[in-house]
Amino acid sequence: MAHLPQSLYSAARPEFPYPGKSSQPKWSRFPGIVRCASTESLTSLTQNAAELELKYMVSQHGWGVRRLRRDDEEEIRRVSLVQAEAFHIPLALFNDFFFLFFQAEVLSGLLYKLKNSPPDRYACLVAEKAGEADTSSSSSVVGVVDITVQTENSVLRHFPGEEEYLYVSGLAVSKAQRRKKMASTLLKACDVICYLWGFKLLALRAYEDDAAARNLYSNAGYSVVESDPPWTSTWIGRKRRVLMTKRIS
Repeated sequence: MAHLPQSLYSAARPEFPYPGKSSQPKWSRFPGIVRCASTESLTSLTQNAAELELKYMVSQHGWGVRRLRRDDEEEIRRVSLVQAEAFHIPLALFNDFFFLFFQAEVLSGLLYKLKNSPPDRYACLVAEKAGEADTSSSSSVVGVVDITVQTENSVLRHFPGEEEYLYVSGLAVSKAQRRKKMASTLLKACDVICYLWGFKLLALRAYEDDAAARNLYSNAGYSVVESDPPWTSTWIGRKRRVLMTKRIS
């Protein structure tokens, strides 16, 4: 079980500003050094990642992807911010107020997974411009994806003989860095994790009407194996999703 800095848990409950207080939280910084590893193929990618965990698992299109530094408080908060900004639905009233709650919820979930998940059952991967890890700044993190071992029957029923698979979720890229192939690089890193951990199957879900996301996943080798039933679209606030999977040979 991983041991995380205690101060992060109080940070997961946001302290809202009162008169005289700054509205911007101040985070402490724990620097680390990560060196860039450039690679050519999936085999060499996995070999480099296995030899030295601090190296990039993937270095493509100018982006480097590595595992989140579990002992870096500022980087953990930065990851929660990137995901919160990507998935928060703006509200007409009190949007900033509700965004703080949403970010705290994202941070709390991330902390729980980091603390309770074995390192070969869950990974949070982060992306930054290749080489920027040497600056030891969490602000360089501009993309993130989660990958988790799961055993959901609704997925495994499509693949007789398989007992577990890797589920890809939480793929988020900072707004200013979108359409620069960062998401594709993050998905490639998921392939590397799948290979390293000895799995053969990756799965994810996307909204049926999100053509951009589905095209991204299709280009990464995923294919649709199942859609939500038609009647689910009649639920208030519920959008139909598709299940997409990919096999790693």
